[in-house]
Amino acid sequence: MSVPDAPVLRVRGLKVTFATPRGPVPAVAGVDLDVAPGEVVTLLGESGSGKSVTARAVMGLLHPNAAVTADELSLAGDDLLGMSPEQLRSRRGRDMTLVFQDALSALNPVLTIGDQIGELFRVHRGLAKRAARAEAVELLRLVGIPAPDRRVTDYPHQFSGGMRQRILIAMAVALGPRLLIADEPTTALDVTVQAQVLRLLDRLRTELGMGVLLITHDLGVAAEIADRIAVMYAGRVVETGSAADVLDAPNHPYTEALLGSVPDAQAAGGELRAIPGTPPNLLALPGGCAFHPRCARATDVCRTDRPGARPFPDARTAACHHAEELRRVAL
Repeated sequence: MSVPDAPVLRVRGLKVTFATPRGPVPAVAGVDLDVAPGEVVTLLGESGSGKSVTARAVMGLLHPNAAVTADELSLAGDDLLGMSPEQLRSRRGRDMTLVFQDALSALNPVLTIGDQIGELFRVHRGLAKRAARAEAVELLRLVGIPAPDRRVTDYPHQFSGGMRQRILIAMAVALGPRLLIADEPTTALDVTVQAQVLRLLDRLRTELGMGVLLITHDLGVAAEIADRIAVMYAGRVVETGSAADVLDAPNHPYTEALLGSVPDAQAAGGELRAIPGTPPNLLALPGGCAFHPRCARATDVCRTDRPGARPFPDARTAACHHAEELRRVAL
């Protein structure tokens, strides 16, 4: 789909370092990212690659031991890093929202769903309790909860996992945010419910015109809904491009290895392929390219020189010394 050029989220040079007893941990190291209105950008990568830390840095929800810096971190042109904690708090829920992966722990077990959704309208719009409850009913209807006028008085444990995830999405879109960040929203859901949640997100971003930053390690989820993909490894974005381009012809060996590890239904009974080794220890990153100890294409330059993100004519980038070689193979 075509999207406007002006991004609702613009990130340049984002760095997040955690102070720990063992020393500083560079969890995010120079991330650049844009999300346009009505667009779904997927952050893809293994656990520990920095995806969730990036999202929480944007939201201002990191622990006090995290040092966050950026050349630019803006929401619809407003500088997020320059905001006070009170200003950031007022923007969360109203202009930018976060959907967590564990719907049960994210909802308050002792409050009804109507009270939890209604609180958004009472706090941000000053609505009375009855008016806020009416808005909650309409939101439950929007996300496909059956009999919303009755179920608005139910508690979280009375809903299935898929329904609870829909409720979290309802809370996220309640105030018509410009940006929705969904952190592994389909984790622990069966494939049927997962598909329903993804279709819901796809419909809402179109209807509400909001930008969506979707965090996942599931290539199937990325293929289903993403307009563009940003692949992360060891705190860096190593490849970006349209979903079709990245998944069909990766320009980075890490993306290529991720795609190669997906089980092939046509090769039932064959050996499962996996990326050799493990993600690097952020306290002791290898020299040069962080992926080189696991990369079949690594050469001497990969072990000594850290590659920067190289732009290509098809609006793609790749942080790899051998990106040109991969592009020629794909062609």
